[in-house]
Amino acid sequence: MSSLSLAVRDSTTMLRRNLLHARRYPSLTLNLLLTPIVLLLLFVYVFGDVMSAGMGGGGGADRSAYIAYVVPGILMMTIGGPVVGTAVSVSNDMTEGIIARFRTMAIHRGSVLVGHVVGSVLQCVASVVLVGAVAVAIGFRSTDATALEWLAAFGLLALVALALTWIAVGMGMVSPNAEAASNNALPLVVLPLISSAFVPIDAMPGWFQPIAEYQPFTPAIETLRGLLLGTEIGYNGWLAVAWCLALSALGYSWSKATFNRDPK
Repeated sequence: MSSLSLAVRDSTTMLRRNLLHARRYPSLTLNLLLTPIVLLLLFVYVFGDVMSAGMGGGGGADRSAYIAYVVPGILMMTIGGPVVGTAVSVSNDMTEGIIARFRTMAIHRGSVLVGHVVGSVLQCVASVVLVGAVAVAIGFRSTDATALEWLAAFGLLALVALALTWIAVGMGMVSPNAEAASNNALPLVVLPLISSAFVPIDAMPGWFQPIAEYQPFTPAIETLRGLLLGTEIGYNGWLAVAWCLALSALGYSWSKATFNRDPK
């Protein structure tokens, strides 16, 4: 077999291994999935009227308008859950010795990381689809988006999932235990909360606006919002892609260097 065929075969085996782990421990995946759904229902049905009235500049409450605004942010937040699970899974592999065992076996070295990354991206996509179905059930509609914009939105979500997963893999590999890995990956869940996911940046205090604006999630959310609602994207699209490519390169280099480092 060629080197490429061996790499694909071994990566597929590692992917199957990680998917089996996810199936055997559904409670972790379920808990991470329930969080964005609860946030969606909370902000729509509890805070929806108040938030939409505040954003409307005194024009009255319009819950349907706020659903359209908040759903793209919730979809982006959904990616954070499986990514945290990936950091924990990688940390477990490192601390339990299975990575050391894989290093001694005649398998493609990168297949271990590829299995984690592809498995995480697939879980992210499945989670986004489920949360999106809930959003449609409570009233979200995307009537102004074209088929091409829907495809671009799906591609953006997958690209963000890929970038965050590589960062999470690096975090998991350097964490001494699963608890530390979960804590290290926490910013990937917190950052969307301080972005434009729930309210426009203009409505935030002046001192807080740079924090919300100059981070990777805000341009990604604004791009996804523009694609799903058929509105202008501006420069946010290029910023979102640039952030994703930079984070992917950083996470890949970090993970690869850590994996190839001789154990102490």
